[in-house]
Amino acid sequence: MHFLDQAKIYIRSGQGGPGAVSFRREKYVEYGGPDGGNGGRGGDIVFEAVAGLNTLIDFRYSQHFKARRGTGGAGKDRTGAAGPDLVIKVPIGTQVLDDDRETVLLDLTEPGQRVTLLEGGLGGRGNASYKTSTNRAPRQHQPGEPGKELWVWLRLKLLADAGLVGLPNAGKSTFINQITNTKAKVGDYAFTTLTPQLGVVRHRHREFVLADIPGLIEGAADGAGIGDRFLGHIERCRVLIHLIDVNGTDPAEALHVIEGELEAYGAGLDEKPRLIALNKIDLVDAELVQAFTAELKAAGAERVFPISGATGKGMDRLLDAVLEYLPAATVTERPDGEQEEGEEQPWSPV
Repeated sequence: MHFLDQAKIYIRSGQGGPGAVSFRREKYVEYGGPDGGNGGRGGDIVFEAVAGLNTLIDFRYSQHFKARRGTGGAGKDRTGAAGPDLVIKVPIGTQVLDDDRETVLLDLTEPGQRVTLLEGGLGGRGNASYKTSTNRAPRQHQPGEPGKELWVWLRLKLLADAGLVGLPNAGKSTFINQITNTKAKVGDYAFTTLTPQLGVVRHRHREFVLADIPGLIEGAADGAGIGDRFLGHIERCRVLIHLIDVNGTDPAEALHVIEGELEAYGAGLDEKPRLIALNKIDLVDAELVQAFTAELKAAGAERVFPISGATGKGMDRLLDAVLEYLPAATVTERPDGEQEEGEEQPWSPV
């Protein structure tokens, strides 16, 4: 399935049905008169957040959504049928923006959440509603009100508890593969990850959702590399994990680059708590790891966790720290006090 997190669509609610002009004419009815009914209401445009969707790819092939109009009124004071609502199903975490891409009209963050964005037009009045003591045979009626129309943008922001950030080749894909059931692509070249990835982490009888986004480089806010468009998928995260390659660029420089891009993007990302993970420690000696840890702390990092995404070393310590920022999560089906195989005991970070 292809990943698509932005789409532009046209929506239009249904027009109301016209009122009827009708007169009652029956042989044994002494007094006839107007009996034209009102038109039916047009259908609404409704957005619904549904579970099981994680892309907007369907909206690449279907971009026009028009609700049906109400039917016209009829004689014998019969009101026309209302047009059915048109329900547009989107993934949880989808925002609906105005055509200017600045004004947020809807933010669908809960499963099953349904919001009416455009209401259908009202049905027109039939001639029976115009009857008065001085106007006994009215022939006027109303057409139905027109529906409303809009061009809107759909923007998907994945819902995750924690997010992974870092330079390209920092080992984010290997990291998420190690602790979740995700099968992210791993390669020895930059920008292996081209679209965001989600995985569920189960740790210490609890579970949370982790999001991995494509790597950032200096100038991403200005469009360098893949740019910063995917940062929107970690806006809702409670904590960020910043992976730094111990074998790559100077760790302190890597820290400053990512911090600068988060600040340039805005949306409160630079204010979120961040855990610094010094990755790939299996490739260097302990003395170098300690030196880089001290360097990162001198550069402003509050908590540094030496880890290896390939071997899993130090992972439990980092995940323990992540859980500190999350509310109580789902308890797994295991006896109290039982420890998962290979689980390390809690510790204090370096």
